[in-house]
Amino acid sequence: MTDPEGTPVVTCFLRNGTDVLLLRRSDAVGSYPGRWGGVAGHVEPGDGEDGVAGREPADAARAEIRQETGLGDRVSLVRVGDPFPAHDDDHGTWVVHPFLFECDSRAVETNRETSEFEWAPPTAMLDRETVPDLWRSYEAVAPTVETVREDRDHGAAYLSVRALEVLRDRAARDAHEGDAEWDSLAELARDLREARPSMTVVVTRIDRAMHAADGDPSAVRNRAEEVIEDALAADEAAADRAVEELAGAERVLTLSRSGTVAETLDRLAPDRVFVAESRPGGEGRGVAESLADSTAVTLLTDSTVAHALATEPIDAVLVGADTVLPDGRVVNKVGTRGAALAAAHEGVPTVVVTARDKIRPEGESGDPDLEPRPASEVYDGDASLEVLAPTFDVTPGEVVSLVTEVGVLDAAGVARVARDARERAGWVAGTGNQ
Repeated sequence: MTDPEGTPVVTCFLRNGTDVLLLRRSDAVGSYPGRWGGVAGHVEPGDGEDGVAGREPADAARAEIRQETGLGDRVSLVRVGDPFPAHDDDHGTWVVHPFLFECDSRAVETNRETSEFEWAPPTAMLDRETVPDLWRSYEAVAPTVETVREDRDHGAAYLSVRALEVLRDRAARDAHEGDAEWDSLAELARDLREARPSMTVVVTRIDRAMHAADGDPSAVRNRAEEVIEDALAADEAAADRAVEELAGAERVLTLSRSGTVAETLDRLAPDRVFVAESRPGGEGRGVAESLADSTAVTLLTDSTVAHALATEPIDAVLVGADTVLPDGRVVNKVGTRGAALAAAHEGVPTVVVTARDKIRPEGESGDPDLEPRPASEVYDGDASLEVLAPTFDVTPGEVVSLVTEVGVLDAAGVARVARDARERAGWVAGTGNQ
């Protein structure tokens, strides 16, 4: 996209959890003192103090983050938005380059350009006096239905929170503009439910928010925020319960990427973790790297899992779940079924740590979507052959222990949660609480 004409600037949003960093501009700045904004600065060369001359927007973004927050080494780029013009009668036209970064710390060290700062939900921008078009800058990098649908790097719990943010942000914007309508929000909520059909938690958490709003569009923002808070608390509580279930386990095998599994391992602190590489995608390699600084790690190919369980002193298998079916079967990254069955053969327990919201509502028809991968990821030759490359597989419930934020759920417990989830889905068809 060709840049519009004007003075190029960057606006950077640092996200920690579901909050973003908002900075109040001090009297030391030349424009908009007293207003709230993100990390911002000019793209053109400055005075050289940051060691960057003739910098590109991405270079300017990272330089400003270092200068204004001290978090330069603690951020990772999530998304870059298309630049857009923002006109102001007093200052002319700015060409805003929006950026979104993930941040693993809230320990901010501001400079003289900031009078105060706050980590807050992005929707707080709508209630404050901000620099021009701050909300538009955020919308350019905020989660969307498309980013939820296309994300193959994060687990279901993470994506469910991002989906709730999409719903919350739209509800807040519509209410701010005096244009809140239930039908419009319901259409967005349905799109979010359909974005990742294999990930039940996206569906059930959207249902929680919409059910609780009870047909009132003005309530959707707060209900979505409440479900986000509950979701984050549920994952932490599930990790605590899993640690109790795994008490004494010193050598644990895992696969794929799960935030709840990572939290469990951090609290359990085993002596060694065996990590399958988790093809397709290979996210297990990143998991292994992330654990290497805190414990001994053995990275193994997926085909080696059964061999490792038979020959290594492994105390437990620990995995997450993308979906739990009403009969107790677990849908998770492909390889989970083989690992759990091999573990059962060797007398090694398999613990699935997950939130209750990943239990599929009772009565939903159809087989779980295993999200087949493109054939070219496995074979791109000329031979006439078929490729079987699902992203997920299905593990029998009887070979795993399902641990949630309320403890271990047996088959009857899973069925009860599935019935409750079915009732909350009534809003979709205009039944139940409508």
